[in-house]
Amino acid sequence: MNKKMLSIIAVAALAVIPFTVSCKKQETADAAAASDGAKVEAANEEATKELPPPTKKEIGYAFGIMMGTSLKEFKLDVDYSELMKGLKEAGKKGDADIAAAQQVLQRATEEAHKKEAAENLAKETEFLEKNAKNEGVKTTESGLQYEVITEGTGNLPVDTDTVKVHYKGMLLDGTVFDSSYDRGNPVEFPLNAVIAGWKEGLQLMKAGSKYKLYIPSKIGYGERGVPQVIPANSTLIFEVELLEIVPPAGTEKAAE
Repeated sequence: MNKKMLSIIAVAALAVIPFTVSCKKQETADAAAASDGAKVEAANEEATKELPPPTKKEIGYAFGIMMGTSLKEFKLDVDYSELMKGLKEAGKKGDADIAAAQQVLQRATEEAHKKEAAENLAKETEFLEKNAKNEGVKTTESGLQYEVITEGTGNLPVDTDTVKVHYKGMLLDGTVFDSSYDRGNPVEFPLNAVIAGWKEGLQLMKAGSKYKLYIPSKIGYGERGVPQVIPANSTLIFEVELLEIVPPAGTEKAAE
């Protein structure tokens, strides 16, 4: 890699710190952005018009917006005077300087993640201790908490079953990170392919039931979380309707 390319990487480092975005994240982002769809469409239409080349001022501001968005996403505390200094000096730096800068960003991101994980774990402990005392809330050996909203009369699923459900997933602050209700379609999935908290919770429910599940992070997504959707060590709150236990493929035809 030549120095020119490395310089470009150094300038844009905050905007390209690698991470994995899950399919669920994409679905959630699409749902959350629905209210802004008209604005996005209008912006796209505007972008297709023939416009004069952007000025240096416009380019600089646009680049700043992108970098600022990355800083917000990664929750990094930055000295902006040093940021400007780094931007101005980037073209003068060699490979070793750029590698050192990348290591600093990596360490900063890891420390921010650790801090957030510790804070969320403390919030989780406090919440679950209080929630366990609420009327109607039951706690299992794993730490899963649940309450019955509607008790169904169908069969209980086992871990090898495929189930059809409607659900809404929330964080402790009420943020909805995923909802089949919002998409207007229930979801089918095998129980042995989901997080432990879901697997356990669904097996407590008879078909036709609606429960509220409070899933501790240790049986949820843990310290890793789901990048940009579920923070590290997040307690997950789900409202779940078990619509049906899906018959194995070929069963219905055989019955006919």
